[in-house]
Amino acid sequence: MDNLKYQPVPYNHEEELRESMKDEEFRRAYEALEPKYALIRELLLARRQAGMTQSAIAEKIGTTKSAVSRLESSGKHSPSISSLRKYAEAVGCELEIKLIPKKPTEQSERIVGLPHPPNDKEPS
Repeated sequence: MDNLKYQPVPYNHEEELRESMKDEEFRRAYEALEPKYALIRELLLARRQAGMTQSAIAEKIGTTKSAVSRLESSGKHSPSISSLRKYAEAVGCELEIKLIPKKPTEQSERIVGLPHPPNDKEPS
């Protein structure tokens, strides 16, 4: 075994992702994860800007470091609004939640653009 030499396999993440995005099913699944990862990026950025560790946040909000770690990861469970509020307060931020209209798809634009049948009344 002494004659074995470490030889890493070359891997270019950006290139692999670019290639994978050509697959429509992969692209849709990847894009569906964006909101979850956007939240994680926000949490990590806020903690870094506050100069705090997970342990410091845990102490400030009355929980454990592992609970803060789970909050900052992409685990199976979505965090509660209450947990996010406590986290935001601990790092000196306010929690803001927005509903943003989706961009219309080509199909929805066609449906919306259809005229109403002559006997249908407009919804009130």
